[in-house]
Order: sequence, then structure tokens, then C-alpha cells
Amino acid sequence: MNKTVAAQSWCIIGGGVVGLTLARRLAQQGHTVTLFEAAPELGGLASAWKLGDATWDRHYHVTLLSDSHWRRVLGELGLEHGMRWVETRTGCYTDGKLYSVSNSLEFLRFPPLRLADKLRLGATIVYASRVKDWRALERVPVSEWLTKLSGKRTFDKFWLPLLRSKLGDNWRVTSAAFMWATIARLYAARRSGLKKEMFGYVPGGYARILKRFRETLEAQGVKLRLATPVSRLSRHPQGGVSVELPSGDKLRFDRAVVTLAAPLAARLCPDLSEDELGRLAGVRYQGIVCVSLLTDQALGGYYVTNITDDWVPFTGVIEMTAMVDPKELGGRHLVYLPKYVPAGDPFLKTPDDQVRESFLGALEKMYPGFRRSQVRAFQVSRVSHVCAVPTLGYSDRLPGVATSIPGLFMLGSAHIVNGTLNVNESVQLAERALREVLQ
Repeated sequence: MNKTVAAQSWCIIGGGVVGLTLARRLAQQGHTVTLFEAAPELGGLASAWKLGDATWDRHYHVTLLSDSHWRRVLGELGLEHGMRWVETRTGCYTDGKLYSVSNSLEFLRFPPLRLADKLRLGATIVYASRVKDWRALERVPVSEWLTKLSGKRTFDKFWLPLLRSKLGDNWRVTSAAFMWATIARLYAARRSGLKKEMFGYVPGGYARILKRFRETLEAQGVKLRLATPVSRLSRHPQGGVSVELPSGDKLRFDRAVVTLAAPLAARLCPDLSEDELGRLAGVRYQGIVCVSLLTDQALGGYYVTNITDDWVPFTGVIEMTAMVDPKELGGRHLVYLPKYVPAGDPFLKTPDDQVRESFLGALEKMYPGFRRSQVRAFQVSRVSHVCAVPTLGYSDRLPGVATSIPGLFMLGSAHIVNGTLNVNESVQLAERALREVLQ
């Protein structure tokens, strides 16, 4: 990317993947960059933590062969060549039973759906993978679109439980673009000519990635201010942006980019126009309560197990060590149990002991060979604002990247309007927006 403006002082608010990518690219172009992160570590949703004797990702992540933007960054960090690629299996827990749906033959044998239902479901997925006009899908409710393509029985039996698992009651206001984006990412390999899609990870997980990211940023001269929240951003009297810290200190920068969730960004920037504040506050978010547990034994051996039974308290089972070598985790097996809820949902405040009792009790019912005595570590991560809900007409109501305050920009995951939240999309968002903010 060619330098388009003279060197300036930049401030990045938020040390997630978007903020890290922006800081790296700006520093590469000769700008002075300071990054503020309220947490004591970098990464945001991609951060790592200590789980028992092991250190691994706080939330589950996977890299696809077709994730070209993220793989390019990993290559620049010297980590892409050492990635491990694995073919994984997919399970589905429905009507109290666990089924493998890892290939076409297993899918055709899937008992909960009739043959006609399966054929329509397969046709829906193929059709969705070929749709180009995602903006038109923003005007169509996801339930209406899927029912029309797959039939009511398939929608009620298959699609609706999956929508509820990711969106809760927000599925009622979600557009068809959500499902299109989900399918499009999984089919990206086929569209790009790759023979098959593989799941990959960097040995050492995101702890290793973020350590290398930090080292390269510091080598580029980026100033990282961790455990440093920002209380307010406003127009500076001498031009540029004023950044105020809780201590009362005020710093001046030529330009600033806020990469936080939209409602949080609105609180930091009360001097934005009424329209901008309304658009930011109007973005609906899903939160997550995500349990990580280390066990002595594997569960079903599936990387992802989708759940359609509504009595199960979590919304999926992610067996990370169906992909990651258990040696990375001291020979234990790592399982994630996510439950997606709307931001502000009371479940986000449920005490750990209640979550533990509910989740482990459900696992014992789902997997007859599992006993809670096998669990060696159990930790709960709670995040109120994970991803924006792609409501009807979403992109028309989203505020722009540039704001009414000269030099102040907003660029969070809410600006992913034609994809799903993942690390590759975050990198792509940052690099695409950078061309706009540098003009």
C-alpha cells in the first residue's frame, strides 16, 4: 500500500485484531502510532489465558485454507509456514442422540430429516454459496428465506435450532445475509479452486501469535499502552483529536481510530452528532458465556457438534483437541462450551458454580462415558459485546468509518457487513478501511 499522506501521529483504541492490524500497517508507512488497550494483554476476543497447567486461547478460533488475509499476516510474522492443517469431523446432537454428519453419505443417513428434506437442505447450501448480491438478502428475514428454500419442516427441525443457538431471540430480526455469510466462508475454498477445506492452527495458539505480534509492533516503534483505558475522545482546539485518560491527562493526536463495539465507542465520543450516536447505540450485539474445560478423555471426537435439542444449556460443543494435538495441552483434551446470549442478558452474570453444575450435568447426559471427575480445569469467559446482529437493512443504518469530528474514525467488528466475525474478516476489514482513512 502506497503512502498517501505525510507522517502523522495516530492513536488506536483497542488491542484486538483490528487494532493490531491497523497499528502494524500504519507503522509500516512511517506514522507514529500509540495503541491503548484497557486489558493488561493484547488480543481482545483472540486473547489467551492459562487453563490449568496449559496456556491456550480464551475463545475458540480456527484458520481456513481460504483465509488469505490472516494467513498473509501470519506469514509476515514468520508463523504461517509452521501451521498444522487437519481434516476434522462434524457432529450433530438431536433428539437425544449424537450423529456424525462429516460427509455426504453420513448426511444422507441423518435420521431426523427425510430424504426430501435433506435434498432441499443440500440444494439450499449450494444455492447460497453461489449468491452474489448480499445486499438484497439484507432486506429478507432469514426465517422467510430459509423456509422458502428448504421447506418448513427442515427449517423447524434443522435451521431454527442453529439460529437460536447463535442468535437467541434475535433470529426473528436477523436478515438472510447472516446465513449467506456463514455458508460463503465455508465454501470459499471451493470457489478459489482448492480441492478441499482444511482447518489449521499455529502451534502454541494465539499466545504465541500475540507475543510475536507485540514484538514486531514494538520493533516498528509502536507504543503499546496496556491496562490503560480511555475515558473520552473529542475535537482538540488546535486540530486533531484529544484523548482523555481516567487520570485526567489529555493527549493530542492527528488522527484516532476507535475499534471498540459500537455502543462502547458511542460512550467514549459524546461529541459526535446525534445521528451518529443514535446509529452506534442502535447496533444490537450478541454476547457469550464461553466455558473452557480440560478433561482426561475426549468426548465424541468431533471438532464441532451442533445441538438442536433446546434442553442443553450451551449452544454447541467445540472439541479443540479434535484438531489441536493434545500434547499442546499437556496431554489433556480441551473442550469449549459456548452459550450465545444478547448483550445484557442476565445469564452473563450467572455465578461460575451454577454454570459449572448446569454445563457438566448436561455433558454427562449427552456423553455416557463422560464424568465430571475427569475435568482438570474449568474456567468461564464472559463477553457482553461479541458480534453485531445483522438485522434487516443493517448496512444502511450503520454509521460510516469517518465521523463528524475531523481525524476521528470508528472501525469495529460492527463494520463487517458482508461476512461473519472471525480473525480473517477482521484483518480484511482493517486493511480495506485503512485505504479510506488515509485519503
